[in-house]
Amino acid sequence: MSNGTLTRKLGFWSALAIAVGTTIGSGIFVSSGDVAKAAGTPSISILAWIIGGVIAIPQVMVLAELSTAYPQNGSGYVYLNKAGWRPLAFLYGWATFWALDPPSISIMALAIVSYLATFFPFFSGVAGKLLGIAIILLITSIHYRSVKEGGLFQVIITAIKIIPFLIVIVLGIMYMNPENFAYTPGPGAQKSSLIGGVSATTWAYTGMAAICFMAGEFKNPGKILPRALISSVFIVLALYTLLAVCVIGLMPFEELINSNAAVSEAVKYIPGLSDIASSFVAITAIIVILGSLSSCIMFQPRLEYAMAKDGLFFQRFARVHPKYETPSFSIIVQVTYACILVCFSNLTVLLGYFTLIQLVINIMDFAAVYKCRKRDDYNPIYRMPMWRLTTVLAILGASWLAWGTFTWAPIQGVIAALIVIVTGLPVYYYWERKYGSKKNNDSDIVA
Repeated sequence: MSNGTLTRKLGFWSALAIAVGTTIGSGIFVSSGDVAKAAGTPSISILAWIIGGVIAIPQVMVLAELSTAYPQNGSGYVYLNKAGWRPLAFLYGWATFWALDPPSISIMALAIVSYLATFFPFFSGVAGKLLGIAIILLITSIHYRSVKEGGLFQVIITAIKIIPFLIVIVLGIMYMNPENFAYTPGPGAQKSSLIGGVSATTWAYTGMAAICFMAGEFKNPGKILPRALISSVFIVLALYTLLAVCVIGLMPFEELINSNAAVSEAVKYIPGLSDIASSFVAITAIIVILGSLSSCIMFQPRLEYAMAKDGLFFQRFARVHPKYETPSFSIIVQVTYACILVCFSNLTVLLGYFTLIQLVINIMDFAAVYKCRKRDDYNPIYRMPMWRLTTVLAILGASWLAWGTFTWAPIQGVIAALIVIVTGLPVYYYWERKYGSKKNNDSDIVA
């Protein structure tokens, strides 16, 4: 029976599955074409995927150190709080709950439905939205009842989602056309750009930090978290790079740079799969997105749980189910909110403008290591090499992504930031006066 806290039940494979499963999502199906178009040539396109993965390495190293110094649920909220930036830590959780996490669940559910509709056209309109809600509730039932069963499901679905990519990679190597790599841009073609290509890969590499939200539920976090974080980067980097090589090798580059569904069109060039390319990719997409959806439903409620334990969120979010030992109330509220958003798909697109807020706070997460290293309680089991240089590289990589997002929608991003501040700060000061700053931040961890 639970004593009102979350306990450490998850192992390395669950951590790795959450990190990899969250990172590899639906974007990979279109990003190959975007990267190729931005890069301009096959060689620069492949190099962009490699560099994009390398940029993520210092970021996960910083997170590995912070998560082993403070192995508790909450991720960035915890690190910002420990750094002495408590209002910013609250705004991070406030924006994440209202504008980022539940919307991401609803968007993924609707994406799954859109692929299912290619096989069952009936699932459109109201029927499709009801199916999206049913999918969310089904996955939620797994993670609500047991963190161990949820971890096992995540391991299984992540393993399954990688298999189709491996099939494409193996067959792609067998049937690729080496002449495709000799493509030379014509006189009127867009100039090649390594920076543009790398920028186009950055979103594909986000997601490994998901396990930091559940740091308080991993056994032996000092060993598991660094291994899972760093391993996930190399796994995803290898998978994306090999997939990019195969896609370029299978289809003419001039077609690739104009493609909105690069993987699907590349599969058409594989003998034996050409006739079922659309169905193969649709099934793959359903499995891939399902894995990401499962991961998000699993880790996202832990942030509000941690905030509530610290007196900076609705107190009921700190409730732990007495039998299942999961943050039951936080899970229920988040998926309920997500199900409501399923009925307002246009709203979920609008809420995407709040992503800039999260990216800016991610930069502050990395910067927090400078403040945290001065604390007496800072004793990480894992310490990143050349920590100052590694931290600077992590901040620069995150800043690059934030700048790219800002240029995409600058006015909307600024408005979103103002909304978060105007709505969040009054609530923060109310809760701070009501509950005060709880000193025992680690009370929610059971070794």
